Amino acid sequence: PAVVQGLVAAGSLAEVALPEAPAAAPGSAPGAAPSLTGVQRRAADRLVARIRARHYSASLLDGVTGSGKTEVYFEAIAETLRQGRQCLVLLPEIALTAQWLHRFEVRFGIRPLEWHSDLKHGDRRRNWRAIAFGRARIVVGARSALFLPYPELGLIVVDEEHDSAFKQEDGVTYNARDMAVVRASIGGFPIILASATPSLETLVNVERRRYRRFELPERHGRAAMPEIAAIDMREERLPATRWLSSALAEALKGNLATGEQSMLFLNRRGYAPLTLCRECGHRMACASCSTWLVDHRFTSRLQCHHCGFTTVKPASCPACGAEGAFAACGPGVERVAEEVGAVMPDARLAVMASDTVSRPSQAAELIDRMVAREIDVLVGTQIVAKGHHFPMLTLVGVVDADLGLSGGDLRAAERTYQLLAQVAGRAGRAERPGRVLLQTYGPEHRVMQALISGDRDRFIASETAERRHHALPPFGRLAALIVSAPDERRGLDACQALADRIPAMPEGARILGPAPAPLFLLRGLYRHRFLVMAPRGLHIQGLIGDWLGSYTPPARVRLQIDIDPYSFL
Repeated sequence: PAVVQGLVAAGSLAEVALPEAPAAAPGSAPGAAPSLTGVQRRAADRLVARIRARHYSASLLDGVTGSGKTEVYFEAIAETLRQGRQCLVLLPEIALTAQWLHRFEVRFGIRPLEWHSDLKHGDRRRNWRAIAFGRARIVVGARSALFLPYPELGLIVVDEEHDSAFKQEDGVTYNARDMAVVRASIGGFPIILASATPSLETLVNVERRRYRRFELPERHGRAAMPEIAAIDMREERLPATRWLSSALAEALKGNLATGEQSMLFLNRRGYAPLTLCRECGHRMACASCSTWLVDHRFTSRLQCHHCGFTTVKPASCPACGAEGAFAACGPGVERVAEEVGAVMPDARLAVMASDTVSRPSQAAELIDRMVAREIDVLVGTQIVAKGHHFPMLTLVGVVDADLGLSGGDLRAAERTYQLLAQVAGRAGRAERPGRVLLQTYGPEHRVMQALISGDRDRFIASETAERRHHALPPFGRLAALIVSAPDERRGLDACQALADRIPAMPEGARILGPAPAPLFLLRGLYRHRFLVMAPRGLHIQGLIGDWLGSYTPPARVRLQIDIDPYSFL
């Protein structure tokens, strides 16, 4: 800019050349490409052919857990690099990519540049420059990496494309997977979506011939898919302070005796989701959110998982003054680990949750300990399902398989199936066979039956039929309009003004609401929701534009529009 140039000319500023950012982090000598099976080679060759075509194409790499999807799309990356073009790999949890980064370095001899929120400011600046000037050939990152200035981008890979972490919920809402497809289409280069449990939206795009599917139906090498069985918790008579069935407890003991590793999965952080006064029934709640405070024993604090508020548990009940009357209700991963320690005092335990592995270095350390067999039982939340490979892990126990099925989420069954299938896929990934035990109060549920039988296609067919019948995505369009205000009256007035403006709807379209959001109070704001439903062929953005028109929300009232919402809270 002229101002800067003038200051330089006046001697007030000095020009200093910045050191050139490396094209990639230093690595080791590249290793030989692994020997692929016939099925893997055919899939890799077809993907490479699409790279060589140098035009837009969308491919789904659909392979069971442990089938070697990463090695297959590495072949496509290698071809892109041979062409002198850049590659972007999007991962849902960049903090948990230690094993992926190691595999990449072994294969290619370099570490890719990383892009995520944990980067230091200096690293972020250097990496941005390396990408913008084309010196970085391979970038791995979270969803924000999609918006970096790539001058020669030739391939995008979206690993675990089904993962809801790709959906940005705050600020500008978008789905990074869908935006990646748009980016590839605009740039005229290929995109690969990889998953063992593809989203229904992606499978429908395959059916409509918008995407091409390449399948890996078997695990690599001599590994077999794990045996999955349900434990009917209706037949258990557990004490109020126990959460592990006798069958699961005995299986854990047996695995410990044989020197094999086990994993327990519960998608609930902390020690207990609710702290209750036994004298008066008072529940410890967040003052800024309509939710309970979660008991975290590792940090000796109560915490809100929505706004981040934390406090020390009081010695007496704030409502009735009773001392020592608090009871922890329900289990979290910390409580499950405590029970395992009581049942198996000699077992070496570790907990893997976002509270315990908040930084990439912590995740890498825990994964290294697991691979080195320094951990006998790993207890974790959904982050244990993110593609980890532990050869000696042969038993997976799901403490509450029904947890994700409650609520009004239209994708509840699909998400639960995907998550449990991914968790189950951690078992038996090497030569030793694996088994999975699902603790459930509904073993007859179609999700549980699909997992037990291994019949994914039947589950997808039933889910497809139900969504199509109700014209729900991907067979219809949804958009959420969330009205937030610092006081309830102000929000209701804004909702009434919006309701009064609802225009005549095209055939098949309707607007539901306003209604209080299930999470009514969030970070001090009162929330109401409208839901727009429309046929798939209707331009829902235009419909919303006609509705809102020139409407300007009152002061301190916020409107958020979420096209194709994933969260209905």
